Amino acid sequence: MDKRVVKVGQWEVGPQKPLLWILGPCVIESRDLVLSVADRILEISKKLNIQVVFKSSFDKANRSSGKTFRGPGIDEGLKILDEVKRITGLPVLTDIHETDHAAPAGQVCEVLQIPAFLARQTDLLFAAGKTGKVINVKKGQFMAPWDMKNVVSKLDEVGNNRLLLTERGATFGYGNLVSDMRSIPLMQDLGPPVIFDATHSVQMPGGAGDRSGGDRRMVPYLAKAAVAAGCDGVFIETHPNPDKALSDGP
Repeated sequence: MDKRVVKVGQWEVGPQKPLLWILGPCVIESRDLVLSVADRILEISKKLNIQVVFKSSFDKANRSSGKTFRGPGIDEGLKILDEVKRITGLPVLTDIHETDHAAPAGQVCEVLQIPAFLARQTDLLFAAGKTGKVINVKKGQFMAPWDMKNVVSKLDEVGNNRLLLTERGATFGYGNLVSDMRSIPLMQDLGPPVIFDATHSVQMPGGAGDRSGGDRRMVPYLAKAAVAAGCDGVFIETHPNPDKALSDGP
């Protein structure tokens, strides 16, 4: 299948294009924190002359525990992301978990992200695709790379070929993930650009009891391996103090 170049805001990602970096805190903890992180990311983007999309989530509906912080909700969260976009000029990305999130999120965000646990949810994929926005689908930890052909097909059904696929590790027994770098060229063969999620790939799901654990020491090794394998972009969650992050600190 022909490999695609996808335009994301002012950037282009795909064959023969510079790496796309998707950076930002896992969840919107507060307006001040998000704007501070976005300002620092913009500074890095300019200094290194790299393509950056800012990411953060208004709601983390798939937390390990129902008692952990989820975010400010869609209304307040989208206001903050819109402010980030206006101040920095960077494209913004957020997760959606329900079909009725797609339209309002698409009014603000250039990229709508489908979480790995929801990668097979047809109605959610259709709703996201119909917005015409770039759709980033994370490969489920339970899915083989070639299974993502069905994701590509579902987006094609609603006329959206602005698709990114993200590798974020595969379940390896209980409470662990491994990254199979073969998935990068295998998913690229399906057409869309492939992003490597270097932070969620080091997760240990449920490893911290009421939340996911992880080994952040492995992030640079896996990121460099993915770039060597030819990924089109790298996804890294960023926080000024990961140990104090309200979601996905490890």
